[in-house]
Amino acid sequence: MRNLILLLVMPPIGFLTLLVFSLCLRGRLLRWGRRLTWVAVAGLVLLAMPAVSDPMLTSLESGLPTTPPAEDPPKAIVVLGGDLIRTAQEPLGVRPGLLTLDRERTGAALHRATGLPILVTGGTVQTNLAPVGIVMQHSMADDFQTPARWTESESINTQQNAQFSAHILKAEGIDSVYVVTHSWHMRRAVLAFERAGLKVTAAPTDLDEPLGFELEDFVPRTAAWQTCWFALHEWIGYAWYAIRPRL
Repeated sequence: MRNLILLLVMPPIGFLTLLVFSLCLRGRLLRWGRRLTWVAVAGLVLLAMPAVSDPMLTSLESGLPTTPPAEDPPKAIVVLGGDLIRTAQEPLGVRPGLLTLDRERTGAALHRATGLPILVTGGTVQTNLAPVGIVMQHSMADDFQTPARWTESESINTQQNAQFSAHILKAEGIDSVYVVTHSWHMRRAVLAFERAGLKVTAAPTDLDEPLGFELEDFVPRTAAWQTCWFALHEWIGYAWYAIRPRL
């Protein structure tokens, strides 16, 4: 149900939902229907412009705690899971998607640079599929020759990634970690892991450097919708994580 609601309200589908709703209005509400139609069309066009979508994403990536604390440096690396791709060619029936592979690559490089052990985290994202953490465990060893020491495979969201990973690591006497995820996801991940009682040093994948606008950045592209989806999803998620303890 949660995923269905997100699908219907997040752009670009959210504006299509608004467009269909506006076209169904009749009678006294016809004028409002026309206004909502223009709002939906304008929203679709604006969010398809890189000049709008790119700043929304890069705004998530500033001020991250990327410097390890001198008094308590990280003692482990936590790599957060992402997407999976179904395939008949793998024993598990799935393989890591591009987002997950990017995080694994960053985690493996950090391991080679520091020698710290790795924990991979991610639960079941779809019924009858292997948990993300298990798939990552195999991929880290096979694709990056970097075995994970710990595997957390029960979490279904970032908050649980943090809580369940913290439980495993604290049992090992570890309370300071590198957290590896995409730079646009890092702000929410840092908040979740700090709430779980860990000291966090952010180790994001490649940052999206803000660039000056060019004329072509105002030309709509379908890829910008995906960028906006990630950005809005993360800002909403971060806001919810920030205010939830107060509710």
